[in-house]
Amino acid sequence: MRFARLSAIGLAVMVASGCASGPSLKEAAAELQKDTQRLEADDLFKNPLMKLHILQRPDKDIPCGDNGFKRVLRATADEERKKGEDLDAHLDGAERVMENTLSKVLGYRMEHDITQLDALEGRFVQGSKDVGVTVNVYVSPEAPTWRLHAQTGCLSR
Repeated sequence: MRFARLSAIGLAVMVASGCASGPSLKEAAAELQKDTQRLEADDLFKNPLMKLHILQRPDKDIPCGDNGFKRVLRATADEERKKGEDLDAHLDGAERVMENTLSKVLGYRMEHDITQLDALEGRFVQGSKDVGVTVNVYVSPEAPTWRLHAQTGCLSR
């Protein structure tokens, strides 16, 4: 009997502290909306020459899985290749810019894939946050340079 009572108390404490559940849709969606605002306010990307376009704002719940929902942010931005700059150097620079923006400005934990080193067909940049948000960016050899897709996990409301 004592074990059952202690187990019930322990479970109640875990649920109350949030240890028993992952991030909520509300929490993840709020973070993704902040990411949109931070991206638009970033000194580099608010420059009109970067041609930042928010294609899809994370303001609508999208059904997914069994009774789950997610939010999605899609954006593009462009940095023209300098005259005389070789493609590999352009992609290296664009990849670094996006990794720095995602990690330092938006707070993502980056995943590094060394197999993409010097890939002239483009690069993929990936990151995640503990609140259930992931980001994938295609760094393209042609315009637009960056094609960003960030989303929450499939979460219950």
